[in-house]
Amino acid sequence: MTGTLDLTEFHDELGAVARSVLAAADPDSAPSWSRVADSGWLGLEAGEEFGGAGAGFAETAVVLREYGRAAARGPLPAVAALAVPALGLVAPGPAQDRLLREAVAGATVPVVVLGGGTFGVTPFRLDSGVEGPVLRGEASFVLDAPGADRLLVPATRPDGTVVLVDVDPGAGGVEVTDQPVLDATRSFGRVVAEGTVVADDAVHPFHGGESALRHLADRAAVAVACDSLGLADAMLDTTVAYVGVREQFGRKIGSFQAVKHACADMLVSISVSRRLVDAAVRNVAQDAPDAGVSVSMAKSHVCAAAVDIAGKAMQLHGGMGYTWESGIHVYLKRATLNRSLFGSPTEHRRRLARRYAPGVPLWRP
Repeated sequence: MTGTLDLTEFHDELGAVARSVLAAADPDSAPSWSRVADSGWLGLEAGEEFGGAGAGFAETAVVLREYGRAAARGPLPAVAALAVPALGLVAPGPAQDRLLREAVAGATVPVVVLGGGTFGVTPFRLDSGVEGPVLRGEASFVLDAPGADRLLVPATRPDGTVVLVDVDPGAGGVEVTDQPVLDATRSFGRVVAEGTVVADDAVHPFHGGESALRHLADRAAVAVACDSLGLADAMLDTTVAYVGVREQFGRKIGSFQAVKHACADMLVSISVSRRLVDAAVRNVAQDAPDAGVSVSMAKSHVCAAAVDIAGKAMQLHGGMGYTWESGIHVYLKRATLNRSLFGSPTEHRRRLARRYAPGVPLWRP
């Protein structure tokens, strides 16, 4: 029990520090990357030998929630939740070790090439060529691809094994095209590799093969759920504060029963979301056999709930909620994008339904 309490206190402190750092940043630009690296967030899950903290996904999830709460910009989710863990899933070697140290230190920005609609499959293949391994394939809506200086591409070899290929975005045959979305707090890109020749030491075999790719897809979905939970929290806090001071007919509107019920509904939805996210984070961190089930439960519920909560926040702010100055539109757009990113609620519920279809794999594309 003491250990649990200590861990809870640590998470509270980590969240408070992250909230303070993000609150001090310019909301219209990404937090300083050097400040992010100095805070230790990039290396939370990396070993101490790489300059990391040797912590786990639970600690990364705390920072991801605060990123959602602040609607923060920048590639931290892509690097800390996907790229660094992906490098930890491949066979060790000098090239992998160097890239991992640079990522933790903030000296490079590696991004895993997982399309925003991916569901545990990779569209890239790595064939043998005269000059060396040749990478082909394309993926759309890759999170933070436009700002990456290293692309970590999961690819399938002819024998069916899955590897992680370290690619320079400026290499021949590689094209990264910006894909604008309505949510201005995030950046996406389309990554195309057309016969790109890569060095042998840039190909890193996964320890778990295809299961490692599924693990990364689960992490991506949970990371988005954490973001949605954080922004839902922010919308509830903002709304409660507003209805506590806004007056109509000589009364605080927060005293009206309809407003009370709406806020209570938001709180209940967030409470359920928090339980689902905690379970998903725990199962993914432990690589539990049924991790995919808890991931899909969290992703489908939390990301849909966050859209409803942001919409209610806008309504309860009245005319002010529809203005540019209120900032609520930022959260609504982010929540709406989160709902479809790395699997829509419909896709994840379909995945859950496959539990009742004997012989049908849970991760069928």
